[in-house]
Amino acid sequence: MSENPYLNQILLGNTLEVMPKIPEKSVDLVFADPPYNLQLRQDLWRPNMTLVDGVDNEWDQFEGFKAYDEFTRNWLKAVRRIMNETATIWISGTYHNIFRVGTILQDLGFWILNTVTWYKPNAMPNFRGTRLKNDVEFVIWAKKSEKSRYTFNHHDMKQFNDGKQLGSWWEIPVCGGVERLKDDKGKKLHPTQKPEELLKRIILASSNVGDVVLDPFVGTGTTPAVAKHMHRHWIGIDSEATYIEAARARVEAVQPLVLSHPLLKTSSQHKPVRVPFQDLLKRHYLRAGQTLQLHGTEYTAQILHNGNLQTNGFTGSIHKLGAQLKNVPSCNGWKQWYYEDETTGETYPIDHLRQQIRQILEKENKQ
Repeated sequence: MSENPYLNQILLGNTLEVMPKIPEKSVDLVFADPPYNLQLRQDLWRPNMTLVDGVDNEWDQFEGFKAYDEFTRNWLKAVRRIMNETATIWISGTYHNIFRVGTILQDLGFWILNTVTWYKPNAMPNFRGTRLKNDVEFVIWAKKSEKSRYTFNHHDMKQFNDGKQLGSWWEIPVCGGVERLKDDKGKKLHPTQKPEELLKRIILASSNVGDVVLDPFVGTGTTPAVAKHMHRHWIGIDSEATYIEAARARVEAVQPLVLSHPLLKTSSQHKPVRVPFQDLLKRHYLRAGQTLQLHGTEYTAQILHNGNLQTNGFTGSIHKLGAQLKNVPSCNGWKQWYYEDETTGETYPIDHLRQQIRQILEKENKQ
């Protein structure tokens, strides 16, 4: 952690020039809200003849799709270098750019986990009535590669859906009110400032206290502001000095939550100790050659020395073989395979033995 000189800083400069300076594999989570390449051709006016303050900034201008794709590929490569092996990236965009970003993301080896549809109930209407109202954005969530492990605080996300599993449709209003930063003339300081509620969900879902969060297009500082509030480290980058000045002042004013706050005790910090099935053999709770019964069926299987099970010419793990025999996509072998207690003659799921070992390991870890 101390080897990264850019922690808790918002840096002014071209993100393609700044990111190469950040140490390799030093970031745990990335949120990126890159230029959308909106390709606006003319001003947009409301029916009352007031001008819409749209995205017409120079940083959103590209010569064409080829130039935009090259830019996207370059910043994604730079991000990939500084993501650690368990890091994930969230990328926000509209229909103008998100599909191009997604293709390039996959071409570079990233593995998409979900695409969140962010529904904005207070989105601006289509004043000309020539298209459907554009009231959604998309947020791609991806890990570094297909086989990468990653942080996901699944249970903590249920608070955003009345205690039930959170889906990929998020209703969050467009940033407004006191949260929206304004310039001296009362105009929006940044046209695409993201609401803090969006970043709250993302940071809670994919990081833990003390992790490092990077935003390569930090704008007015929503990402570092929420990161600081939730006791994460942050790094922000932007090429616009006006945004940087506002972002630094905004983050400076943020008060972190008290460490005892429920939001800071994410479920991944309380994950039970992992116990491989083979540990049951090593600790002599089960033995090679012993027979297990597949719950709800007539199938039995013999335990092999390597921890796999074998029956009727089929061999596999407790999960794979269970699914194969039950003809289902997946199977929790811990709950489905039963052993016979040689003292009482009663049968129990092998998870009963796993819990015994887990209690021993947790006690050892506390000592």
